Amino acid sequence: MSIYFQPVARFSAWDYVVFILMLLVSVSIGVYHAFKARAQQSNNEFLLGGRQMRAVPVAMSLTASFMSAVTVIGTPAEVYRYGAMFLIFCISYSLVAIVSAEIFLPIFYRLNITSTYEYLGMRYNKAARYIGTSFYIILTVLYTGIVIYAPALALNQITGFDLWGVLVATGLVCTFYCTLGGLKAVVWTDVFQMVIMISGFLAVIIRGSVVQGGFAQIWNISYHGGRLNFWDFDPDPLRRHTFWTIVVGGSFMWTAIYGINQSQVQRYISCRSMGEAKLSLYLNMVGLWMTALCAVLSGLTMYSIYHKCDPLTAKAVRAPDQLLPYLVMDFLGDYPGVPGLFVAAVYSGTLSTVSSSINALTAVTVEDFLKPNLVLSDQKLTWITKGLSLMFGLICIGMAALSSLMGSVLQAALTIFGIVGGPLLGFFLLGMLFPCANSVGAISGLFVSLVLTLWVGIGGQVYPPLAEKTRPLPLSIDGCVFNATEPTESVTESTWMTTSQVMEPDLRPGIANTWYSLSYLYLSPFATMIVLILGTIISLLTGRGKNKVDKEVLITKRDLMCCFCFNHTGDHSEVKEKTDKTEEKGQENLGFTHQELNCSKKEDHVVSTTYF
Repeated sequence: MSIYFQPVARFSAWDYVVFILMLLVSVSIGVYHAFKARAQQSNNEFLLGGRQMRAVPVAMSLTASFMSAVTVIGTPAEVYRYGAMFLIFCISYSLVAIVSAEIFLPIFYRLNITSTYEYLGMRYNKAARYIGTSFYIILTVLYTGIVIYAPALALNQITGFDLWGVLVATGLVCTFYCTLGGLKAVVWTDVFQMVIMISGFLAVIIRGSVVQGGFAQIWNISYHGGRLNFWDFDPDPLRRHTFWTIVVGGSFMWTAIYGINQSQVQRYISCRSMGEAKLSLYLNMVGLWMTALCAVLSGLTMYSIYHKCDPLTAKAVRAPDQLLPYLVMDFLGDYPGVPGLFVAAVYSGTLSTVSSSINALTAVTVEDFLKPNLVLSDQKLTWITKGLSLMFGLICIGMAALSSLMGSVLQAALTIFGIVGGPLLGFFLLGMLFPCANSVGAISGLFVSLVLTLWVGIGGQVYPPLAEKTRPLPLSIDGCVFNATEPTESVTESTWMTTSQVMEPDLRPGIANTWYSLSYLYLSPFATMIVLILGTIISLLTGRGKNKVDKEVLITKRDLMCCFCFNHTGDHSEVKEKTDKTEEKGQENLGFTHQELNCSKKEDHVVSTTYF
C-alpha cells in the first residue's frame, strides 16, 4: 500500500535568521554578565551569583532547566499517542515543590553548601561524598550529550537543519556564555529561553486553532478520540501511566530532581534569603503547570489535525519525536520565521539544560574534589572554575558525537539516567531521617538499590511492556490520500505496537511480563525504599556504641512545622542566638527570616543513637 504525502517545507532564510538571533542574544547575556562582574567576580560569584539572586529569574531558570528539548518535542508526542493523562503530573509538581521548599531547602540552605554532595560528607564520610559526586558527573555528562544530539537528529530529518553544524554551534555557544558569565549568565539566558520555548508552543496551539476553526473543535475531536483520559485509578503497578503511578511515582522521581539534584539545588540556594529561595520553588511550580499545559495542548492540537491521517503509521516520519517538527513544517512552513521560532524553542530547551549541567558539573568538581584537597587562592580557583566550565562543555559536545553511534541505546540511556534518581534520593533521605544510619549502611543500600533498578530498567528496554500495559490509543489513516486501486484502513492497537517493535507475548520470558513491565515511574519509589530499609538494617548491624549526628543535617520538627509558625512577640533573642551560630560556620547569607527563626528552640545540636 502506497501513501501519498505532500513534502513539507524546508527552512527558509528567515528561519535561520530567527534561530541565529536566539543564539546571539544568549551569547550577549553571557558577555554582559562577564563584563559587569569583571572586577569582583570570585569563585562564589561565578558558581552561586554571590548568593544574591532573586526569586523570579531563579524560578524561570528552574522551569527552563526542566524543559529540555526532549520535553519540548517529546511531551506533545506522548499526548498524541497516549492521551492527556500527562497533565496529572501537575499534582506531582505541586507535591514536589512543597517537599523541596519545606524539607530539603532548609537543610541545604542552613549548611551553606555549594554542592549538594557536601551534605553526604557532613552526614556520612568522604567516601560517600566522592561516590555521590562521581556518580553525578558520569551520568550528567552522558545525559547532556544525549540532550544535545537527540533533538538535533529529529529536527535534521524533518527540517533539513544541518545536524553537525547545529550540534557544534549550540554546544559552543552554551559553553561560551557559561564560561564567561557563570551562574548569573545561566539564569538570565534561561529566562530568555523560557520565553522562546513558551512562544514556540503558543505558535503551534494558535495556528492549530485557526486551522481547526477554534479550540473547541480541537477539544471535541480529542474527546471523541479518547485523548481526554485524565482519570484512570487502576492500581496495577505494571500499567505505564495511571493516576497512582503519576502522582506517587512521579512525585518521587521529580523530588530526586528538585530536592537533591545539583543542577536545580544550586539555583535556589543562590537566592539572597531562604524566603526568596522558597518563593522561587513555588513560582517554579506555577511555571511547571504552565509548561505542562502548553505541551498537552500542543499534543491535542497535533492529534486533532492528524487524527484521520497519522504520519507515523503512514511512514511520513520515522519516530514519535519527529511528529511535532513535522507538524510545524507542514502547517507553519509557509510563514517565514515561524519554523525558525519553533526550532529556536527546541534548542532553547537544549541550551537551558546543557548550561545548567555545565555549571553544576563545575560546581561539584570544585567543591567536592579540588577545594578539600588543594590550597588555592580565590583568583586561581576562579580561573580553574572557568577552565572546568570550558572542559565540561567540550566533553558534552564530544558525548553528543558519541551518542550518534548509539542508535537504539539512546532511549535506554535516558531511562538509566531517570532511574538512578531513586537510589540517590534514598541515599540523602536515609541520612536526613534516621540518626542511626551510618556510611556502611547507606553505601550498601545505594549500590543494592542501583543494581536492582538498573536490572528492571534495562530489562524493560530489552523487553518493552505489551500494549495491554502501555495502552497506546488507536490512530487512523482513513483520511490519507491513497492510490485509487488500494483501500484505506484504520490503525488498531496491534498495528501500532508493530511499529514499536514489541516482541510477541509467546516469545517473551515470563519475567518480562511482570518484573520488567513495572511502570518506569515506580522505579524511583522502589529504589528509595530499598535504600531506606536496607540502609537502616545494615547500619544497625554494623553500628558500634553511639553514633553522634549534628542536628543541622537532620530533618527536624522545626523543618516540618516552620512554615506554620508565626511569632508576634517581637523578641529577637533567638534570632541573635541563631545568627551567632551561623556566623561561626562562615555563612555568607543568613537564610532564616525572623519568622522562621522563632520556630527553633534552644536545643542541643547533636543526636546520640545507641545501637546495641
